[in-house]
Amino acid sequence: AGAKDDTFNVLDVAEYTKNRPWWRKIFAPSSGSSAEKYNVATQLVIGGVTGWCTGFIFQKVGKLAATAVGGGFFLLQIANHTGYIKVDWNLVQRDMNKAKQQLKFHSSGNKMPPEVKSRVDEVIIFLKKNVILTGGFAGGFLLGMAS
Repeated sequence: AGAKDDTFNVLDVAEYTKNRPWWRKIFAPSSGSSAEKYNVATQLVIGGVTGWCTGFIFQKVGKLAATAVGGGFFLLQIANHTGYIKVDWNLVQRDMNKAKQQLKFHSSGNKMPPEVKSRVDEVIIFLKKNVILTGGFAGGFLLGMAS
């Protein structure tokens, strides 16, 4: 007597997500550029804060890495001077010359592989769509590096 005729729409998720970028799959279908979702002040604050944090961490990690590399070279020089290790400088020079030749060979073409070119194009498109956020990030990054 009270039978209802329920109809359901079926959404094939595999077909729906096949041609969508990974970030839209994760962040929802409405995730576009930040310019579409946030006002200018919010974009500047988000960009500035994330840029400052990134710059600050980059500065600290950079100092730590420079100290580790410099200390390693210093210890190697002490070990070489005291006779614990012997460095074959002719072999080092030969390997350096090989590396220079390979660098000249690879840089002479000035052609980017297609995978790299497509990624660079994606980054450029993102930067153009989110220029205010990017500007805030760049300013914050410089401030973070200075602090």
